[in-house]
Amino acid sequence: MGFRDSRDGHVKQNHYGRLGAVLSADLINLPEMSAASVQGLLEAHEIRRPAVVDADVDGFRRWRDQLARVFGSADAAEQCSAVNDLLVAATIRPWVTTHDGLQPHLHFVPDSADVLSRVKAVTAGGLAFVLCWEGGARLGRCLRAECSRAYVDTSRNGRRRYCTARCGNTEAVMRHRSRYPGGKP
Repeated sequence: MGFRDSRDGHVKQNHYGRLGAVLSADLINLPEMSAASVQGLLEAHEIRRPAVVDADVDGFRRWRDQLARVFGSADAAEQCSAVNDLLVAATIRPWVTTHDGLQPHLHFVPDSADVLSRVKAVTAGGLAFVLCWEGGARLGRCLRAECSRAYVDTSRNGRRRYCTARCGNTEAVMRHRSRYPGGKP
């Protein structure tokens, strides 16, 4: 999802496309759920006014658990149901806004909303866009048994099955070794 900036002609990404979906996966995969770690993640994803306090952490934890449902199934109907539940919970309402010198663009929650409400809108909207425009297979869990991290497949061919190349390579080595227990073919 993007729009063309009239100042330089380049397509700019907005948070209601892949970026919102990638934020969802990164929130699910966050190893420690604390105000500092959540705020750091939001800063890395360029969420405006990302200040998170300790009182927000439980809300982010509950939202993370709801997001995980979308990445837990390959069934389109289940994914649609999970995303629809997120859209309802995020109380999304289209909102056209301008800020930071940008042309009018779409937000799903007023810019004045609290940080958790804005993250809910960004992630629910991003997952809805990816599910509808790119397909639910783009939202997955790593197939390496010891991992299962959530990911958004941003590859051209849409055939990604591991969260990172490292997990894919580790799995390939394990498959190879299981075929040749002595070590060499």
